[in-house]
Amino acid sequence: MNRSRRSALAGIAAIGTVGVAGCLGGGVLDTADGSDGSDGDGGNGGAGSDGGDGDDSDGADGDGSDGENGPPTVDTDYHLAYDPETLVTESLSGGVGKDGIPSIDDPSFQPIADVTYAEGVPVFGVVRDGEAKAYPQHVLSHHEIVNDEIGGEPVAVTYCPLTGTAQGFRRGEATFGVSGQLVNSNLIMYDRTTDSWWPQMLATAIDGPMSGETLDEFRVVWTTAAAWAERHPKSLVMTDDTGYVRRYETDPYGSYAPLGGYYARDGTMFRPLSSPEEGHAKSVVIGARTERGAVAFDKATLLSERVLTGSVGGDGDGVVAVADPGLSTGHVYRNPDGLRVEPDGDAYRVGSEGGGIAAGDLPLEPVLALDAMWFAWAGFYPETAFVGEHTEAGYGR
Repeated sequence: MNRSRRSALAGIAAIGTVGVAGCLGGGVLDTADGSDGSDGDGGNGGAGSDGGDGDDSDGADGDGSDGENGPPTVDTDYHLAYDPETLVTESLSGGVGKDGIPSIDDPSFQPIADVTYAEGVPVFGVVRDGEAKAYPQHVLSHHEIVNDEIGGEPVAVTYCPLTGTAQGFRRGEATFGVSGQLVNSNLIMYDRTTDSWWPQMLATAIDGPMSGETLDEFRVVWTTAAAWAERHPKSLVMTDDTGYVRRYETDPYGSYAPLGGYYARDGTMFRPLSSPEEGHAKSVVIGARTERGAVAFDKATLLSERVLTGSVGGDGDGVVAVADPGLSTGHVYRNPDGLRVEPDGDAYRVGSEGGGIAAGDLPLEPVLALDAMWFAWAGFYPETAFVGEHTEAGYGR
């Protein structure tokens, strides 16, 4: 059943008071002119040549469909454990109305070489058509969506603080906004062209004219500003000149450097769709899904062991994950023939191929992968395969 805003806020009280300005709103000005930016309706509408570290080669091939100029979608659907109607029923208010958390629609940038962030500050890196950009976590925690252009193409880079997920989508002529609703603690986006609902992690519409369609997603790398700058010294980084009044120096949920607040607690603010029997709720997995199923690799285990193998779906489609230690990230590939993959210095060797292959360039079919909190991944994909050792909150960040 739909839970009210009152019951949602009661859940917050149970875990402790948080001065939130992300998924749950907050006592701050939401627009440049001081208005709250909300219409109050709750929002219910009808990886590649750069080593794969944020390029678009991990995504599916888009079919270009846009449903009344809605965002581009793909032919191949991701596996869904729940039907759209169930997900709509399980959605709840995050405490703000539609656009109560304003997207950034006119971002500004500066060279990443010019920033002086503290050590360990997370950013979300993207490379498309040779252009590299980074989006600071401490800015997006207040906005969750930035509608931007990279490599001349309109895109949306999105972040949900409650599930620890950063994802990118082609948007065509549409822009995305924050609906004010959550499902499984995850941000439900809406597109401003068709008013369809899109849970970020699922990348699939659950309500509105585009229900059942899957967005054309691309890879976003969760890393640190220093690591991204070293790999991409000519990258731009989004500034906090957003046109909105925010305390960008303060994360409303806690901190990743050092780890604290919501990001470190085992509990969640909202009841998940389902709960795993083992593992810390806020441990980090690198998840991948196909049309057949889902798999989660514990991120800290992957970074330690460099190569992990698993399977997706009931027939056990083979997959392999490899670490990119420089960016503290990982890549997932289909490996139906079970080719041997092993480290070769900082790179890899695959089967009979020569060594020195970058983590993002293995001669295998890539499967788009993303960081996620374990509870959120297991909630959306209760039958997910899990590979690695269960670790503590934030490990691998």
